[in-house]
Parts: sequence; C-alpha cells; structure tokens
Amino acid sequence: MSTYDVAVIGSGPGGYVAAIRCAQLGMKTAIIEKYSTLGGTCLNVGCIPSKALLDSSHHYHDAVKHFEDHGIEISGDVKINLEKMMERKASVVSQTCDGVKFLMDKNKIDVFEGIGSFKDKTHIDIKKNDGETETIEAKKTIIATGSKPSNLPFIELDKERVITSTEALKLKEIPKHLIVIGGGVIGLELGQVYSRLGAEVSVVEFMDRIIPTMDSALSKELTKVLKKQGVKFYTSTKVKSVERNGDEIIVKADDKRDKEVELKGDYCLVSVGRRPFTEGLNADAAGVEMDDKGRIKVNDHLQTNVENIYAIGDVVKGAMLAHKAEEEGTFVAETIAGQKPHINYNLIPGVVYTWPEVASVGKTEEQLKEEGIKYKEGKFPMRALGRSRASGDIDGMIKILADEKTDEVLGVHMIGARTADLIAEAVTAMEFRASAEDISRMSHAHPTYAEAVKEAALAATDNRALHV
Repeated sequence: MSTYDVAVIGSGPGGYVAAIRCAQLGMKTAIIEKYSTLGGTCLNVGCIPSKALLDSSHHYHDAVKHFEDHGIEISGDVKINLEKMMERKASVVSQTCDGVKFLMDKNKIDVFEGIGSFKDKTHIDIKKNDGETETIEAKKTIIATGSKPSNLPFIELDKERVITSTEALKLKEIPKHLIVIGGGVIGLELGQVYSRLGAEVSVVEFMDRIIPTMDSALSKELTKVLKKQGVKFYTSTKVKSVERNGDEIIVKADDKRDKEVELKGDYCLVSVGRRPFTEGLNADAAGVEMDDKGRIKVNDHLQTNVENIYAIGDVVKGAMLAHKAEEEGTFVAETIAGQKPHINYNLIPGVVYTWPEVASVGKTEEQLKEEGIKYKEGKFPMRALGRSRASGDIDGMIKILADEKTDEVLGVHMIGARTADLIAEAVTAMEFRASAEDISRMSHAHPTYAEAVKEAALAATDNRALHV
C-alpha cells in the first residue's frame, strides 16, 4: 500500500492547485480523479469550454453586426460551422487538461483514476473503471469534489431537449428558441452564445432581476444591453412545469401577478444553480460531518470535524467559483505545512463573461444600506472613454462605493469591455485598503478601459470626474 503525506480527492481548480502547492512544500502528494481527464467541471464542462464558445460566437456576432462599421466588407454570407466551433472548443479543453497533467508530472504528484472513497479517516479506496479497487494511506486528505448542476424537483432532465449546462456546451444544432430557466451567470453566458448564433432566447428568472446576487446597477445595465441584443426576460416569474412533446418544449410559469406565462421552444436549459457533489465519497466512514445543504462542514481553517481531513471549493460554504477554490487549495496546503495563510472572502471577485462583461468585488450598494454603513458613490460611463469609442464598446459603467468618512473603497462594480480583467485592479486596491482618492491619483495609461476606474474614483472623491 502506498502512503502519502497528502491525498487530494478531485482534480478541479481547487484540487489540482492544492496538490501542486503541497508538492511545492515538500509533501508526498497524490490526486484522485474519477474521470479520465484532469481539471474537473471548470476545465472540462464549465469555465473553459463556455469561454471558448463565448469567444467564437463573439467573433461571429462582430462579423455580422460590426465589421462593416470598421470598414471591413465581406463578400457573400457569413456562415456558422457549429461542428467546427465545437471542435475548437474541444481542442481548447484538451490542451488545458493536458496542461494540468503536465503540472502533475512536473511536481511529481501521483495521479489515480477512479472514485475516491473513504475506508476510514486515513485510508482511501480508489474504485477504478475496470472494477478493481486500490487502497492508499494518507496522513492528510483534502476533499475537492466540486459540484453538479441543480434541478427543480418537477423537471425531468432528458439531456436531449431539457438540458443542463453540460449538454448546452455540445449541442449539434443551433436552437430555434432556447428557453433558459435561471438568470444567473451560467444561463446568461450560454444564452448569449446561442443568441449570437441566431437562436431566439427567453430567460425566466424567479427573482425580480437577473444576476440577483450582484449590485442592482449591474443587473439593470446588463438587462438593457441584452434586451437590445434580442434576449427576452421574464423576471419575478415562477416556473411550474416543463413538458416535452416530441421536439417541442413547453414551459409554463406564473408571473408576479399570478398570470400564467407559456413559452414554447425546441430546447430548455435549466440553470438554477449548482449543488455540492459528494456521491461515492463515503464521508461517513471517516466521520466527516455535512450540513443540511449537503455541504461539508469546515472551520475557519477549512478543516472538517476530523482533524486530518480538509475540504475546499464548491463542496463547502461560500460562492461556487473556481478562483475561490484555488485560493482555498493554496490556503489548506500552507496551513498543513504550518504556515499562516489568509483569505479575505469579501475580496473574491465575481464575473459574468457575457459581452459586455460584468465584474464585482466587495459590498454591493444593497448590502451597505442593509448594514447601515454610510457611503458615497462614484460612477463613470464607458461611453465617455476614448478607448471605448475606438473599439465600439460603449455600453456599461464603473461604480465605486467608498466609506463616507474614511474614503476607503468598500465595493467596485463594473460592466463593460474587459471588466473581467479590470476587476483585479479593484481587488488589489481593496486588499491594501486603498481610498478612492488613492486610486484617483494613480496614473492610468491612455487610452485604456482602465481609465474608467480612475474616473469613477474621481467621481467618488468630491465628484471630481474629469471626462463627464
């Protein structure tokens, strides 16, 4: 039997980063993955393939809608080769997963393919696809088994016409009418992919606005932009049935006035969130406790009630984000090594990779009001930037919320071109507890989208924005 200092169950962003950091810190490390490729949901059926399709569909949309404005004329019709688009996505996924395998080899991490199942708190059975079982011993174990798409109890997912994000990433045809249940990140991103490619897209959301966990100003702006692109929204609407009749999907729901809404389409994407995945883990055998939502209970050190077992990522409390899982993976590895790492969960950014992109970090305006914190606000529209006008990406704005007395930045909320990258500036500033004036006095290259951050900071500092 092989013995390891650390065994990691799950090879998603949290798991493989934890394994690498453990190996860097001198620990003999193993990683267990039930699938034949490493990378977990994010690399295989989540973040990476969805971004590949978002980029491909964006190129097509620009060619059809915007090239002529730039003086680019295309003779003949611009055509979509969906099969080729999916092949490119698969290639991107393959390269990325192969990269993780390279990193495992480079760091001398032993990779086991199979389902990791606790035998007791220090022994893990690995049930392989060929039916055989191998057992390893681990002084410490990190659970990083991730999450799976959630569903509503009355919806039957046939994975052909009534689908999750996994199936939506590999459709063989462009839907005529895609009905999306859920106006969160996944539904909006995949909805925009197929909307760009020519599908009619309808989004049904139970809450009164899309991306309801983000600042309401972002929700309002994104709704306006996506409506302009042709997406239809049914907010404050509760789905009550989803039926399939041949190739037709019928969705019935009640709006806020209890009036029935009926939508008919050829595909229905159910994107109502994700749930922790612990099937096959046999956590009870190790004595690991879970909460009433199926998450593994952990303390502030991400340690379970069993002293030598830790858990990270989607399987524990907090936002289900790949980069949150990565931070937790590093945190646990360094904790095991006796270091004193930290994570500021308030400064884990959230991003929606539609176009325009949406990004947010820190407190929303709604949260500050609820907590009774007095604040000031600075906003700057992207259309006022020379860089935005040059590229034609004039939708969106940047909003900075700062403490009324100290001027410390409490939240930054962005929608516009490349805000997924710009949000890192806000995270950096807030990690060092910068004031709005600190940001406003930093030189930002011209012309760039980042200038909008400076202008919003100026707006929050005695309303001193220069270009509005």
